Amino acid sequence: MTKSTPILQISGESGGGQLLRSSLSLSLVTGRPFRMINIRGKRPKPGLMRQHLTCVKAAAEVGDACVDGAELGSVELVFRPGKIVGGDYSFAIGSGGSTTLVLQTLLPALLHAEKSSTVRIEGGTHNPMAPPYEFIEHCYLPMLWSMGVDAKAKLEQVGFMQAGGGVITAEIWPVKQWKKFELTERGAAVETFGRVLHAHLPSDIAQREIMTASALLEWPAHHIELRYARESIGPGNAVFLGARFANVCEITSGIAQLGKSSEAVATGAAKGLRSYLASSAPVGVHLADQLLLPMALAGGGVFHTVAISDHTRTNMALIEQFLPVKFAVEEPAPGVKSITCR
Repeated sequence: MTKSTPILQISGESGGGQLLRSSLSLSLVTGRPFRMINIRGKRPKPGLMRQHLTCVKAAAEVGDACVDGAELGSVELVFRPGKIVGGDYSFAIGSGGSTTLVLQTLLPALLHAEKSSTVRIEGGTHNPMAPPYEFIEHCYLPMLWSMGVDAKAKLEQVGFMQAGGGVITAEIWPVKQWKKFELTERGAAVETFGRVLHAHLPSDIAQREIMTASALLEWPAHHIELRYARESIGPGNAVFLGARFANVCEITSGIAQLGKSSEAVATGAAKGLRSYLASSAPVGVHLADQLLLPMALAGGGVFHTVAISDHTRTNMALIEQFLPVKFAVEEPAPGVKSITCR
């Protein structure tokens, strides 16, 4: 792209942080500058929060970008990307904001660098409204591997929402050749599994979660592992429930929050997995949203998912603005949605 490349105008009112993160990734990969107004306009606290600001600054660093409006609370941002540079990077959110969302912002860009990269991100590793580390490891990255991506991640230290202090690291190699993505069947069932991650809180909280989730899923209580995250600098608790198939893995989660009972945390995660298992579609609703951008970069593909969220529709429309692709949604069977990218 040249200096005369027109700047893309984007309204961030309805997309939340996802719209900003996808815009940053796509801008870096395509070289297309953008202006986003009304950032997170429908949120109770509009504008850039710490984790969004970290995404912006991190994207600017790996892509040698010029940025206007990169400040806490800013509701308008202008981002002009330069050349993506591979290397060793370290970013600290400065709060318990999500490290996994920062990683997902940088990953597409660093796949297009000329050399490999290592990334260290400090903040929250297990947050409400964000994929927990286990989701990245077991659900997200394996899908990217099938598209020709060579990347791996590691949980160095657990960090919960308020205190932060968690660390994830990643190694990313330039993609040699993208492969089109196709996932329409789960394949044979392999296993179900569960874990409660627990730090510096009364142990009965974890026990109540295990009993609630196992009852709803009709699992024996010992099927859900209890792990004490004593390395966490602050208190926290997270429930993960998973189902692994030959072609895909799905994890649903619940993160403890002030004012939310143990039973409510576990019930949300258990109902999520139960809903997924009741469908035949391989891709869960959150993973569907996260696969759109890599699938488009890979030149297209198709997958079946359980439902289409507003996030997913907004993300599809945004990707079509940056890349020469079109998404189509069909319903090949009751309760199954097919997303095709051409």
